[in-house]
Amino acid sequence: MTTHPLRHCAAGIVAAWAFGCAAAAPLQPEPIALPGAIRLALDGPRLRAAGHEAAATAAEAVQAGHYPNPTLEYLREGEQAGTRTTTVQISQPIELGGKRRARVALADSTAAQARDELAALRQQVRAEAIAAWYAVRTAQERQALAQALSALAGKSIDVAARQVAAGKVSPIDETRARLAAAEARTELNAAAADLALARTRLGALIGRPADTLLLAPGEDAPLPALKPLPALLAEAAQSLPVRRARGQLAAQEAQTQVERAARLPDLTLTVGSQKIDDVGRRQAVVGVSLPLPLFNRNEGKLLAALRRSDKARDELAAAETETASELGTAYTRYEQARLDADLLRAEVIPSARSAYELTLTGFEHGKFAFLDVLDAQRTWARVQARQWAATQEAWRAWADIARLAGAAIEQDQ
Repeated sequence: MTTHPLRHCAAGIVAAWAFGCAAAAPLQPEPIALPGAIRLALDGPRLRAAGHEAAATAAEAVQAGHYPNPTLEYLREGEQAGTRTTTVQISQPIELGGKRRARVALADSTAAQARDELAALRQQVRAEAIAAWYAVRTAQERQALAQALSALAGKSIDVAARQVAAGKVSPIDETRARLAAAEARTELNAAAADLALARTRLGALIGRPADTLLLAPGEDAPLPALKPLPALLAEAAQSLPVRRARGQLAAQEAQTQVERAARLPDLTLTVGSQKIDDVGRRQAVVGVSLPLPLFNRNEGKLLAALRRSDKARDELAAAETETASELGTAYTRYEQARLDADLLRAEVIPSARSAYELTLTGFEHGKFAFLDVLDAQRTWARVQARQWAATQEAWRAWADIARLAGAAIEQDQ
């Protein structure tokens, strides 16, 4: 059985058209969970730049361990053959006073400081990602709440209109219902604007377009319990801010050793061979040179390094005090926000919703005034907004505690 060539051509055109449509169709953005947002943020350009700096300081530490290169010299005295003197010699500087050891210690301290800076930046970016992700989640919930309240306000208008038509309530109640609906629409617009801003901030942090940003659905992870504050304060002694200050002190002390070693001049040893044409023989050349420290003994640089070491020591003490204070503040913030969020979620919100539903039903039967309905509706909205604000504040404080306590706390919800 043969197939007509036009049939093959038509099939090819259809397949090409289908492939082109599939390629032109916009890809749906994948929902981003909190761990994914953290990974994207940690892969951003700020951390890559800090990683390059850490690699550069590690290379400088390798370079600091090398010995100085020798110098090859060629000297010729005289122009005419038979009267010329030719000298070939090698000069090798010999560092005295532990200069190489001090230089290596300084380079190692600088490399360690760069690694601590990278670790501190990772913790900072991680905390920013957690806060930004929950800001979007809170803004989404606020928008959903505003939409629900707008729908409830519309329902209240219908109920009030029926009650006014039946002559059971004053027309002013319908006016109040319409004013409440307008207020709900205003809140809905504000919630949409806040969501757009929160998505912009998170998108800039993780490198995704804000208009395609979509958070993964699902229940949030429960707020974890913390260790006692004294245990966290003990861990804060190894926190990244304190380690950075301690690394700065080590680098300044190493710089002091470099300047102290520089007070002792280096020795240069020279060996070579000299040929004298008119004598017709060669002779060995051996020399030693040593600068005389008569005018410059490096006192100024040594004194400056000592004062900077004192400064770094005081900064370390200040970092320890500030870290302990910030950790105590973050601990109090977290515990208060966690208790508020749990109480609102478990008890207050269900009670407020039940009160609103009962009040609305009672208004339909003439048992409550419409002002009672509005008050119950606003109470329900207010406690839901407080619950999400408390949850967001708790996660912000949690990220600060993870940074200040010196341990990265992974959240894989």
